[in-house]
Amino acid sequence: MSALSISTGPIATITLNRPEVRNAFNDEVIAELTQAFAQFGRDPAVRAIVLAAEGPAFCAGADLNWMRRMADYTRAENLADAGQLAEMLRVIYTCPKPTVARIQGDVYAGGMGLVAACDMAVSVDTANYCLSEVKLGLYPATISPYVIRAMGARAAHRYFLTAERFDAAEALRIGFVHATVAADQLDSKVDEITKALVSASPHAVTACKTLLHEVAGKDIDAKLIAHTVVGIASIRASSEGKEGVQSFLQKRKPNWLN
Repeated sequence: MSALSISTGPIATITLNRPEVRNAFNDEVIAELTQAFAQFGRDPAVRAIVLAAEGPAFCAGADLNWMRRMADYTRAENLADAGQLAEMLRVIYTCPKPTVARIQGDVYAGGMGLVAACDMAVSVDTANYCLSEVKLGLYPATISPYVIRAMGARAAHRYFLTAERFDAAEALRIGFVHATVAADQLDSKVDEITKALVSASPHAVTACKTLLHEVAGKDIDAKLIAHTVVGIASIRASSEGKEGVQSFLQKRKPNWLN
């Protein structure tokens, strides 16, 4: 049985489907998530991807049975295993299509990495969050590049080091999620975001994701400024760039909405 359920279309949905273990991930889940995001990233019919989950928890981190196996791994085996997890996060983070985490329940440990690797996150107001690794004598190494980007270094210093649990209101305050809503409003809020995504130019959205990765956190120096100048000139000259400006001036819908 697959660890995921998948629905396709302009807005594709990848759903973690192991509620009996709080959607904790193992090597099987990691492989399936990597494949699904890579596949949808290449599919021209897909305009946005929603990462969702079944059951009371969004993702509780690593599966206990997987952790038991890892306890006996050699360092080489641990390196290979961590490499697969790192590759999954990289594939999600660099996916050419915009990604939205639909958080219907608690998020712990490695699950925080899944949320952070997505472009946007919408949470129910009852969800709890925790980076629990230091309580187990570990630390959140593989997910750290994504989680620190998502919540900021200052918040990461607190929650990485204390392993405190925090609620959805705090996740919103520190910027880890973009919206918190009541459970019965979760789908409508996700729909609101995905509708905005699919109304934009597909080429511009993909290029904009690349721009974000290239510019965020970089020094504003001559090299970066020159890169952005080339970028705007190139996209203005692109077919969708020209169509978007012309449709705006002519007060009509651009052709990607027809």
